[in-house]
Amino acid sequence: EERRRLQELRQEAVEYYRGHRVQQRIEEALNALFPLRPADLYGELANYFSKFSKAPVICKLVGRKVLDGVGQPTLEVEIYCTVKNHEKKICSIVMSSHSQIPENTSPETTKADEKERNDSVNTAVEWVNESLNTMFRNLKPTDQCEVDKMLGEYFTKKVEEKNEIQKQEEAAAEATFTLTSCTPSATALPGEKKTAKPGKKVAVTERTIPPAEPFESVLCGSLAIGGTSLAIAKAAATISHIPLYLHIALLKHDQDSPKEITLPLPMVTLLNCEKILPAKLKLVKEVMLIPPVQLSLKQGIERVLDIQKEMMRLLEPPGKVPSPQLADSKKGRAHNTGKKAPPRALKRISHLGCLITGCDNLEQPLLLMQTACNNIGLELGTDMYLAINCAAHELMDHVKGKYEILTGTFKSPEEMIDIYVELINKFPFIIALIDPLRKEDRQQWSNICYALGSKCYLIAEDAATCISKLKIDQNINIPMCSGVVLKYINETKVSDLIELTGLLDGQRHITILGSPDRESSDDSLVDLAVGLGAKFIKLGGLSRGERVTKYNRLLAIEEELAKNGTLR
Repeated sequence: EERRRLQELRQEAVEYYRGHRVQQRIEEALNALFPLRPADLYGELANYFSKFSKAPVICKLVGRKVLDGVGQPTLEVEIYCTVKNHEKKICSIVMSSHSQIPENTSPETTKADEKERNDSVNTAVEWVNESLNTMFRNLKPTDQCEVDKMLGEYFTKKVEEKNEIQKQEEAAAEATFTLTSCTPSATALPGEKKTAKPGKKVAVTERTIPPAEPFESVLCGSLAIGGTSLAIAKAAATISHIPLYLHIALLKHDQDSPKEITLPLPMVTLLNCEKILPAKLKLVKEVMLIPPVQLSLKQGIERVLDIQKEMMRLLEPPGKVPSPQLADSKKGRAHNTGKKAPPRALKRISHLGCLITGCDNLEQPLLLMQTACNNIGLELGTDMYLAINCAAHELMDHVKGKYEILTGTFKSPEEMIDIYVELINKFPFIIALIDPLRKEDRQQWSNICYALGSKCYLIAEDAATCISKLKIDQNINIPMCSGVVLKYINETKVSDLIELTGLLDGQRHITILGSPDRESSDDSLVDLAVGLGAKFIKLGGLSRGERVTKYNRLLAIEEELAKNGTLR
């Protein structure tokens, strides 16, 4: 009986190995490797047989609550795959986020935003560890279209669930209101306007303007959708042994490998202009440097750093700026005595990774830039260009119907166009204006494009809308402009970015990948920008680790492309 059982096992083994062509593959491997006589024979055998192993499949998703670059909670997603019969961590990503509330808002609003953010992250962690973990088990990470389709369906289901709950709550509230409406009350109902007393003046809007559109609703937990999509794309790139930017490029071009890749030009924020007293200027939020295209990225970054050093010297408090002659003599003494010159006091750094300064008029930061460049032998308009983030949506006084460009100075949307035309004529080295108007002022967007479209880029950032809505209807909530700043946040999926950038390319719009206000240390945004063929990338300044790590990634990609001859 034992002998018969052993015979059956032998027969099963023969059939099992024959079915997998093991003997044939071993003979092929030995014949192929013997002429090479590799130093590590078993290592080479492992490499040889690995190409016959099964493709890795997802076995686990892990969601974790972590902190971003400004100490706020955000989502980390880890991808684990079954690789050669073993569970293995493939990669992880950390999501960035964007706050819709303006700067200098009330403490109550900030507190409510932080609570909402915290609840959203907790919900996202729950989605990843439970529903999405089950949903993607045994799925190949290389099938991005299927992944994003499943994520889209899951998100739609969650939105429908939320809407149903809202309807039930509204019905309950209406029933309660009906029961209590007969009770007399001297208090005005929510939304009811109190009647003005006779003889009392009532504030009248000076000009009728399009009302501000409500903030785009963000579903609690939506970070899980964007985080999972990007993490799986990164896992696919890792498994395929290619960089993420190449994987994204292959997805965009239907697996047709690009012969050349162009790097996006960096928009490097140098100044963040304060909008609180004693500073008077409100119109300018960021002043950014754009290196000329003839420079390599490395050369451009080095030039920006030189300007930043000179700017820090110019922003020294009064009485502390040494004259060039005095500085030279001090350097000489320090060199002669073998002692180092004392370090300069550190300036305040914005969460955007740049210097913070306050200005009294629109020309002041631009003249400061000119001075910094001239002092080190550079000329704006030739050796470096500027872009300005106006963030006009933060300036509108809805009672007056005008923008407050300086403290106490208000301009209508039509007057804003005249200001920008005069500004570009006086400072032609400004090649981009970001959010020069609110998105609601669509007619003025058209007018400014006709007036300045041939002289500079007119970019919609907050004046645009979320990616998912843009993808459905390219004309919804987006004014006439030269291009759009896209941000990878919330429920955005990799496929959404690929589809939308293709649409923008077809409409001859420029694509800018921008980092959100609340940035993380994850550098995947750079790979997305390179793979999608973005014209510009807006990463903030050259300070703060979460910003600098992305510039370092951009430099590493440039070096890699130059080495393999695919850098355009």
